[in-house]
Amino acid sequence: MDQHDYAQLSPDTVLDAVESLGFLSDLRVLALNSYENRVYQVGMEGADPIIAKFYRPNRWTDEQIIEEHAFSLALSDSEIPIISPIEKQGKTLFEHEGFRFALYPRRGGYAPELEDLDTLYRIGQQLGRLHAVGQAEPFIHRPKLDAQQFGHASRDYILANNCVPQSLRESYANSSAHILEKIDEAFANISFTSIRLHGDCHPGNILSRPDSLYFVDLDDARSGPAIQDIWMLLSGDTESKRSQLASIIEGYEEFCEFNVVEFRLIEALRSLRLLHYTAWLARRWEDPAFPIAFPWFSSERYWADHIVELREQLLEMDAKPLSLQP
Repeated sequence: MDQHDYAQLSPDTVLDAVESLGFLSDLRVLALNSYENRVYQVGMEGADPIIAKFYRPNRWTDEQIIEEHAFSLALSDSEIPIISPIEKQGKTLFEHEGFRFALYPRRGGYAPELEDLDTLYRIGQQLGRLHAVGQAEPFIHRPKLDAQQFGHASRDYILANNCVPQSLRESYANSSAHILEKIDEAFANISFTSIRLHGDCHPGNILSRPDSLYFVDLDDARSGPAIQDIWMLLSGDTESKRSQLASIIEGYEEFCEFNVVEFRLIEALRSLRLLHYTAWLARRWEDPAFPIAFPWFSSERYWADHIVELREQLLEMDAKPLSLQP
């Protein structure tokens, strides 16, 4: 199946897929906000709704998806608050009319208050527990977060497919090449242990509930440095980030030791995310949902702003790294 065949994923197909596993729907289907995959809330007769996630064709292999599910279930078995896939007859990955899909329980919640240091401390506790499980064994099939896949491959794709307006192509090529030199240097000179990660631990992937803080969406789970699951939770000026980081690490180290040398990777990881995000949009541009959702992507203004971001990151990577001490 072509990766852009989501147009064939009708509400009837979604319902048929869910009911093929023995669930009885009430015929209500609500599309949720997701671009990489297609995700729906499906109403159930006499029960809470469930979430049906249909995987983008040709992105992950079956082995990679199953490995993600196994990690999620291992976290649940350790009573770490994460929303894991529903098992049916010992399986979590299913197929219907060429679409691979998984089902999840629906959990309501709201965005965590990251301005509250107590909330960050609690998030740190849960991340420490998550990483303690993540260290127990490696991923075999899931990829690593590294400069080659997230950085060099992203730049190569952008340039090979002429995504940058001609007037800005040289500026993009030079800025991205310079920042990749800095990223390569950081990864070469900073020693860290690669562990299983959430991989995309931004505030939108954490649900705050009265009973706990739930992590959601392990779709980007991969191996990498522990700081990857922390740096996206930091915001504001340097002093604000320092106090936020201190609260997270205090909670984290109740369950798992943290290597503070990894603080020096924060700006390298932020730079990789900038490069990777732009290439992600380019790689998905033939999906009809993307030009509608991101109409600015092909504009000169977008690419000019992106180049400015890369140049700003060059300065950040030369600055003193964030630490717990002033």
